[in-house]
This record gives sequence, structure tokens and C-alpha cells, in this order.
Amino acid sequence: MRRSRLALAVSLIVAVSPLATLRAQTTTGPTVAPDTVDRYVAAEMERAHIPGVALAVLRGGRPVKIAAYGFADLEHRVPVTPSTVFKIGSVSKPLIATGIVLLEQQGRLRLDDPISKHFAGTPETWSGVTLRHLLTHTSGILREGPAFDPLRVQPDSIVIRSAFAAPLEFPTGSKYQYCNVCYFTLAEVIARTSGKPWDEFLAERVFRPMGMTSTRATSTTALVPHRARGYTWRNGGYVNAPEYIALRPSGAFLSTIEDLARWDAALYDDRVLTRASRAAMTQPMRLIGGASSGYGFGWFVDSVDGRWRVRHGGTLPGFRAQMTRFPNDNLTVIVLTNADGAQPDAIAREIARMYFSRPARPTVTR
Repeated sequence: MRRSRLALAVSLIVAVSPLATLRAQTTTGPTVAPDTVDRYVAAEMERAHIPGVALAVLRGGRPVKIAAYGFADLEHRVPVTPSTVFKIGSVSKPLIATGIVLLEQQGRLRLDDPISKHFAGTPETWSGVTLRHLLTHTSGILREGPAFDPLRVQPDSIVIRSAFAAPLEFPTGSKYQYCNVCYFTLAEVIARTSGKPWDEFLAERVFRPMGMTSTRATSTTALVPHRARGYTWRNGGYVNAPEYIALRPSGAFLSTIEDLARWDAALYDDRVLTRASRAAMTQPMRLIGGASSGYGFGWFVDSVDGRWRVRHGGTLPGFRAQMTRFPNDNLTVIVLTNADGAQPDAIAREIARMYFSRPARPTVTR
């Protein structure tokens, strides 16, 4: 049974040439035998019961490997392709952060503005909370708005206001603690500052300039071509994962491996953000006392094998995603899956190791 599943996964690989529309600098790296990556991914699919995977390996923004494995839809036996649309969960956070940084770049807000400047009625406990604190998960605000219900569609403002009565969980700026309601609030700031719904602003000012034609806010009712279905492994078989009806700005978007490769390419040029803005996003917040928070504007910032790593993962029922960048190596690995039990962060790390081209440069304390 194991051999047949592995053979099936490998037989369903779809590999494509580098996308002609991507622009970026050219860099060199080691040659990795195609079946080395393919067999590793197939083994992980077998081990973790993952129906489908889309993969991009990019160097300097140019794809060296774009591949798709397995099934996007088990009921109709639809294979994954590079155009398959996945839920990317919190890989959306760097995109929400990009919207805020773009507005700052345009002079329409400042990152050190108190949130009260952009959202009327915030409680006194939030008086010291700035947009920078929200971006970096250092505000002290609780992780989830009490009013959030994944099965209820409601305005973001209701979820945000439901957090007003809760005390801060630590003094603002003193600690890192992941905060989804913070990204609800940032999305609301984008809407109020731009005068457009946050998803429309990002589509107009971020996705279209980058050529990300398949990326859009999650919807359970709209017709989305090439949409993947999410799965859970239960009692020895797959079942359909539950659907979140509510749209979460903290995990908002649907995307494809092709579009996320285009996003990576845009992180090497000035089409959307300036070099200074892009650099600021990967600077981890300094906490009170001087320690690093390990998180910038929508990105975790750390190291692996002595190499500077910038990354974010995403999880929603039936989907797990990871985008991992190694800036000093000009290397990016993106993994999209349609299974609860997948570990795309580990997959991205191990594939990156196959492509590391030289000894690690000393990791800079940032």
C-alpha cells in the first residue's frame, strides 16, 4: 500500500519551467536532481497523509523549481497544478502588513500613530498601542476577539470592539505574543485610511502590480476556478475539513504557488515597496529592555543552520502553508498543502537545505 501511494504521488508531479513574467536578479546555486526533491515530498505526503502539495523553489526571485503533487480534489480526482488555488491562512499577514507599510510610504499614516488615531472609541488601556505594536504582536492585546465566530459573517469592527473590555495581557512593548485581532485592526485601518475595503485596496495596490491575478480574499460562495479542497485524515481515511464561513483578515487570502512566486520576485524590486520599506518589514521589534521580539512587520525573523530566515506559516481547517525566505542566500521555498496534518514549515526547511549553495554568512543580530 505504501509503495503504491508513493508511486501515485510521484506520478502526479507537474513540473513547469520558470514563469516568464517574473523579474528578478539572477543568482547561482547547486544543481539538485529533480527526483531528490520529488521523492522527499512524496514521502512526506505519505507520512502525513497530504492529498496535494504545490511547491516553489526560487533563487533571487527566479523559479528554479515549480512543482505540483497529488490531488486538489479527491472526490473528482483533480490533480494539483501550479494554478491550483489554496487557502494560505496566516501567510496572509505579510500581505496585510504590506498594505499598512504602503500607506506609510505614501504618507497617509505613520507606524508610530496610536491606534486611537485611526479607530475611534478604543479603550484607555490601548492608549499606548501603536500600529507598529499591532504589526509586531507586541501590543498586549489578547490573541482573539471574543466575538469572533468562524461560522458567522460580521463586520471586522465587531470582532475588534469585542476585545476592548479585556485587559492587556502584558505591558505594551514588553513581550511578543501572537495576536489575530491585531491584524483585524490593521485591516480596518487600511479600509479607513484608503477609503476602500481592505481586500479591494490590496488587490488594486499590491496584487495587480505584482501580477498576482489569482490571489483574492477567501470566499465560500464565489466561484473560484481551480480551487483546492481541504482534508482531514480521520480513522484511516480522508474526510472533508470544515469550512470557516467568516473571513479573517488575519488569514484572509486564497492564492496559488505561481502568485506567491510573483510576490517573492516583487520583494527584490520597487514595484510596490521601496527598498527601505522592504528592509523595515524584516527588522524584528525591539522589546522594552532591548531584547528582540523575533517578529517584524508580518514576518517571523530568526535563523536556521546559521542562516538568516524570514518566514510565515498559515493554518486553516484542511490547509497548511509556508513561505520561507533566506535573504542572505537569495533563496525562497514556498509550500502549499490541503491537509490538516501537513508540516510545510519542516518541508520548506529541508528542501532549502538541498539548495544552500555556500557556507552560512554570520547571522546579523537585528
